[in-house]
Amino acid sequence: MSLTMIGIIGIFALLFILFVFGIPVGFTMGIVGFCGFSYVISLNAGFNMLATVTWDTFSSYGLTVIPLFIFMGQIAFYSGVNEKLYTAAFTWVGHIRGGIAMATVLACSAFAAICGSNAATAATMTTVALPQMNRYKYEPMLSTGAIACGSTLGVVIPPSVVLIIIGLSTEQSIAKLFYGGLGAGILLALLLTLTVYVLCTIHPSWGPVGDKTTFKEKIKSLAGAVEMLILFMVVMLGLYFGLFTPTEAGAIGSFFAVVIGVVQKSLSWDDFYNSIYDTMKISCMVIVIITGAMIFGRFLAITRIPFDIADWVVALPFSKITIMAIIFLIYAIGGAVMDALALLLITIPIFFPVAMELGYDPIWFGVTITIVTTLGAVTPPVGATTYVVGGMAKDVPLEQVFKGVAYFLPAYILCIIIMMLFPQLVLFLPNLL
Repeated sequence: MSLTMIGIIGIFALLFILFVFGIPVGFTMGIVGFCGFSYVISLNAGFNMLATVTWDTFSSYGLTVIPLFIFMGQIAFYSGVNEKLYTAAFTWVGHIRGGIAMATVLACSAFAAICGSNAATAATMTTVALPQMNRYKYEPMLSTGAIACGSTLGVVIPPSVVLIIIGLSTEQSIAKLFYGGLGAGILLALLLTLTVYVLCTIHPSWGPVGDKTTFKEKIKSLAGAVEMLILFMVVMLGLYFGLFTPTEAGAIGSFFAVVIGVVQKSLSWDDFYNSIYDTMKISCMVIVIITGAMIFGRFLAITRIPFDIADWVVALPFSKITIMAIIFLIYAIGGAVMDALALLLITIPIFFPVAMELGYDPIWFGVTITIVTTLGAVTPPVGATTYVVGGMAKDVPLEQVFKGVAYFLPAYILCIIIMMLFPQLVLFLPNLL
């Protein structure tokens, strides 16, 4: 049996075990990678590889950035910063038709920039924003769709764990990926907001106007939210000017997030304990997935599938834009059937060499596939963010939530097209570093 055939069997075995037995993805990748590697080389080599990869991953200094940024996001979550951000956004744009839905998208953007979690953003913004939109009799499809899609910005706008993983997997600058994600995240947030405006122009009854506020009230609403936004700017500017590494940025951000929560008296001991507990739980899950992906990646490497696919794709009689569009379609479909982080870790060793062979910028590719895979967070059958919103919006049938999400999907597609046609929208800030 050829090495290529063994690699293909390994990939199908991975998908079969995931969908049939439901074993956590990190362990599944580790098991299939170990068995495949041992079959190709030897059992002793497989055990040596398993020990080496596990030790190298769990002792990696670079991975310390993950729990630090997760901890910063958890502190922000338990400090109640989401309510303050929503109040500020609502005060500024709530009087516009569809303004409360726009405020929700803007608040999701701001909270996602601090939290970095789709599910946490969806849960908190459903709790905070949905009652307000129900109060003004917003169309349920619009309100739930805005929350679900706005929440996906958590993996695009930095600090993003997904961008950190992409940086570590491709050996690219995490700071540059952060700045590329910032540009892409702002573009997607604007397109989602524009979608709300268009929908409310076509269906005026979907987004009634909210209460008008004075300029003094607008300024006053920034109190409590501006501190976290300043914290975000400190982290990003520190990375930009090279004052600290991404790991140091995570530590500094976590420290000042705790200080802000204590000073504002919004962080209790129970909240602090829950922040640590959730950070440990999420970090362990992510690092186990990374370890499994590294083991599976070693198996793919010895079968030479990533390199064979790269050579085959580059030789196709299509333009490089067409080939990249096909790759993005694969990511969009894959993101709809499995966890985005797992999908990226499995496919980056395959498609990253292809993108490099085609001459695409590695930072652009990393940021763009992040946008593409966010589609999986809102589309069935996985659609984790949509299910979170549907589960918490008890009065809205899940079918209506998915219909609401469907109205926002063109914004994602348009965002990807714009990024393909104008890559400098992503690369402008990273190139300044």
